Amino acid sequence: MGSSSWSTDAYHARQAYQDSAGISSFDYHDHVTTRAPRHEWTVHPSLDPYGVTVRESRDSDAHPNSLAVSVLFDVTGSMGRVPRTLQTKLPDLFGLLLRRGYVADPQIMFGSIGDATCDQVPLQVGQFESGNELEDDLGNTLLEGGGGGQVTESYELAMYFMARHTAMDCLEKRGRRGYLFIIGDEKAYGAVKAREVREVIGDDLAEDIPFPTILAELRRKFEVYFILPTGSFHYRSDEVREFWEKHMGQNLILLDDLDAASETIALTVGLSEEAIDLDEGLKDLAEAGSDQADAVGKALRPLARGRGPVSTSSGIEELAGDGPGVDRL
Repeated sequence: MGSSSWSTDAYHARQAYQDSAGISSFDYHDHVTTRAPRHEWTVHPSLDPYGVTVRESRDSDAHPNSLAVSVLFDVTGSMGRVPRTLQTKLPDLFGLLLRRGYVADPQIMFGSIGDATCDQVPLQVGQFESGNELEDDLGNTLLEGGGGGQVTESYELAMYFMARHTAMDCLEKRGRRGYLFIIGDEKAYGAVKAREVREVIGDDLAEDIPFPTILAELRRKFEVYFILPTGSFHYRSDEVREFWEKHMGQNLILLDDLDAASETIALTVGLSEEAIDLDEGLKDLAEAGSDQADAVGKALRPLARGRGPVSTSSGIEELAGDGPGVDRL
């Protein structure tokens, strides 16, 4: 997958057509949830992880230096608005990565996470794409809005899939890990359960895998970040915050405004690729007309400090919010 190219013009044309025709950007979700009782809800075939060998990020003539960037988001409870925001921010994400030169050939994959102990659709995983097919993957996402109230979701099950069911040329040919961003507001379960893997993914595991073990395995393939919204109810839980602080270290990103998730992801990749420093990235946001520079700067300053000296510019805030700028990215 990933041989096409992103077009902001095509994105806007599709949005205009859907608006005029009264078609939702999340048409599959709307279709399923209005026509069937909850116990009959099913994952869209294009996002079904069951029986998948690997999701691949491969080089092509159009994209000879592919770099895998994956974004998996919690769709339980209040987190369900995240994919809707990401869908509207796709031009911003590609604009920063491509036109600002952070990455030459990004291939992006979206997935969503629920709770395998109680949800109908606990894991959905798309393909790595370089073009507007990403709109289809988001549009086919079922926003179940479930979860079990235990302050845990099945992040570890998603990590298992990413560790064992992805293949990337950036790693295999160039020794460069991909990027994985998980957006959520609860803890992971303590272990990947063999029963849940068998039911959701189809692998026949002999035994459960402790969470630290699967995280260590995952980190051999991906630079892993966890984005925790500070406005969420569970952020105020010491148990949740300390769980991710313990396991993510500096790669825990505390984000005040979830509407800034797309920009935060783009600048994190830019920082990690050493394409920009934080001030340069914030100026890019401001010049593009984004009003998220303050939230992104606050979220990424600890990460930037960990990667080297960070200068501060008193003029950055003044540059933010100077009008709509998606097309200028």
